[in-house]
Amino acid sequence: MTKDRISETLMIRKCISADRRSQKMLYDKFFFKMRYICLRFTKNDVDIEDILQDGFARLFTNLHKYRGDGSFEGWVRRIFTNVSIEHVKRKKVHIVDFEGLENLLVAKHFNVLETLYAKDLLKASHTISPGCKTVFNLYAVGGLTHQEIGRKLGITESTSKSQYTRAKVKLRDIIRSR
Repeated sequence: MTKDRISETLMIRKCISADRRSQKMLYDKFFFKMRYICLRFTKNDVDIEDILQDGFARLFTNLHKYRGDGSFEGWVRRIFTNVSIEHVKRKKVHIVDFEGLENLLVAKHFNVLETLYAKDLLKASHTISPGCKTVFNLYAVGGLTHQEIGRKLGITESTSKSQYTRAKVKLRDIIRSR
């Protein structure tokens, strides 16, 4: 086990036992990364603050459920993605932007060539339908499966796959024509 993993495990244990200092450290560690996730779902600052508050509340409430399988950051990211989706469904708004997508693409270790196209992808994303953009965002950036997307959005898995394919084709065509 690495030193970082040990300190993360210790911080989690302290957070579970309601150590305020450790909770603040965890909050500070993930605040900006989780804000980027929120930005994928809304640009409204009030909504972002609501999602962040709900997300951190859910994180601290469920912290004892983290089993240590996989990356802790991935587990946290999944919580915030789920809270964001619930917020969008509750407000019945469309995912409006890929704000922060460029940073997320780099963070997901895309190769250099794909990273070079991030700005073009951001511009092109404004022209695809909200349904395709939502599915593309959740699958390509959020890492959800088509089955998970279907459950979250109330659509079939095949609808998710077809909207993702349509989004990829449309984005590829737009980028190639530039």
